[in-house]
Amino acid sequence: IPCIPELIKPLRLALTTNHPDIILAALTFLKELTLCNYGVGEALVPYYRQLLSVLNLFLTKRTNIGDAIDYSQFKGNDMSTAIMETLEILEKNGGPNAFINIKYMVPTYESCR
Repeated sequence: IPCIPELIKPLRLALTTNHPDIILAALTFLKELTLCNYGVGEALVPYYRQLLSVLNLFLTKRTNIGDAIDYSQFKGNDMSTAIMETLEILEKNGGPNAFINIKYMVPTYESCR
């Protein structure tokens, strides 16, 4: 938990790149970091303002392909699905103030509880 402040800046830089693969890798890291140990989710809450501001841009980015089949959700490459999964994990593990902070940064987010 003491090294979390050192991880925020590189994580934010990864999220601010507009490259989908880098953003998906950063989201995967954020999910794994939150789930790795008890208390890490609550320790991340003060940094939501720095991390989640970028996710609002990509949350509504869905691919409209009509009747065709898109396997990106199955492969884990769908940006909006990965963002929603990350936000749900952050809410579940972030303690009592997590939802309020997520809702402040991502107004369209609805609670998973």
